[in-house]
Amino acid sequence: MNRLIIGLCAACFIFSCNIRNGRNKGDVLAASSAQFTDSTTVQLIDSAYNFGTVTDGEKVEYSYRFRNTGKKPLIIASAIASCGCTVPEKPEEPIRPGETGFLKVVFNSKGRVGEVHKTITVTSNAYPKFPELQLTGNVVQGNK
Repeated sequence: MNRLIIGLCAACFIFSCNIRNGRNKGDVLAASSAQFTDSTTVQLIDSAYNFGTVTDGEKVEYSYRFRNTGKKPLIIASAIASCGCTVPEKPEEPIRPGETGFLKVVFNSKGRVGEVHKTITVTSNAYPKFPELQLTGNVVQGNK
């Protein structure tokens, strides 16, 4: 009886993962086709930031700068970090041609002792696509 229940749970888990993967592929295809219909170009002013050494528990804030070098407004649809300890804040308004935009990132070092390498993936109407942003540094244990 236990084997039957475990088998059914495993089958449900595998099936649900396949459904999610199918949705994600469709979302990616839709986003990439939208890039070509109303795209612009972007130039990163800051693509990587090394915050040096901080003590466990400190928060690091940084704003990456980029410029819309195209002829249409640059729309940032989403900004997603590789870890929940890093929270990006995308601009809500489109960035007009020739203007500079900012994408703020807050990294919470609590419990992250050691070398840090985080990435921020930005989805936009830029073509070629918006390059990945890098956040690096070192977190050391504080005095107790």
